[in-house]
Parts: sequence; C-alpha cells; structure tokens
Amino acid sequence: MATYGATIVWQRNGETFTDNRYSRVHRWTFDGGIEVKASSSSHVVPLPYSAEDAVDPEEAFVASLSSCHMLWFLSIAAKQRFCVDSYTDAAEGIMEKNAEGRLAMTVVTLKPHVVFSGEKQPSLSELEALHHRAHDECFIANSVKTEVRCVPILG
Repeated sequence: MATYGATIVWQRNGETFTDNRYSRVHRWTFDGGIEVKASSSSHVVPLPYSAEDAVDPEEAFVASLSSCHMLWFLSIAAKQRFCVDSYTDAAEGIMEKNAEGRLAMTVVTLKPHVVFSGEKQPSLSELEALHHRAHDECFIANSVKTEVRCVPILG
C-alpha cells in the first residue's frame, strides 16, 4: 500500500468572487517540489477566467491514464526483451453526458505509437498483447469507470 498526495492552492487575489467572475488559475504541487500551473478548462469556464496555458483536470485525467499505460507497457516490453526506442501517445478524452445524464469523461482513447529497435520485433498480435496487458495492469485504468480504449498506431 502507498499514499500519494498533491497540494492544490488557489487564492482570490482581490477579486469580488461572489459575482462568479474570478480566476480559476491555481497551482498543483507534488512531492519533490514540482509545481504545475492549473486551471479550469476553457470549455467549462470561459476565458479570461480560465487559462489556456495551464493544465486542466480533464487534460490531467487523460494524461494520467496515458502515462500509466505507457509505464506498464515499457516494463512489460523490457521483460519480454523487446527494445523500445520511443513511445508517443496522442491520447484523447471525450467529455459528454453519461447514462445518468451527468457530464463525465466517458471515453479515453490511447493512440500509442511505439518504435522498436533490434532484431526482436513484436508481431501485430504480440504488440496487441503488450497493450492489453498494460491496460490490465494500469492502476489508474483500474480505478475509473471511464471506458479506456487503446488503438496502437503502427508504422
């Protein structure tokens, strides 16, 4: 068992607040002192009350699923003696009404493109099996109701 944490800080900075016209920009701080500028999505709260140059929770959710999948994929590939040179995923999440009529991230599609080197190259079925196992092992995917799809990009 492990415990993970993040500190989220927002300050009013003199804005009225009660008129709902305040900045949603805030900071996420993680262990080791890493700080990330965060904000609501401009799809949810219009500019200028959101910030385009900040990470929003929806983007972080998609990135978290993608990152977890990638880390498991790399670990499994290494154990099977496949040499991975690069891994790129242009992951996307869809926010829409769910079956209960509430807005939710209903689908996250991972689109990983993996480049291998060396003599041992995975076949299509081996590549699919690597991704399937990575999905099964991903702690984040195992923690959410959102459908997580993986569509490997070949070539």
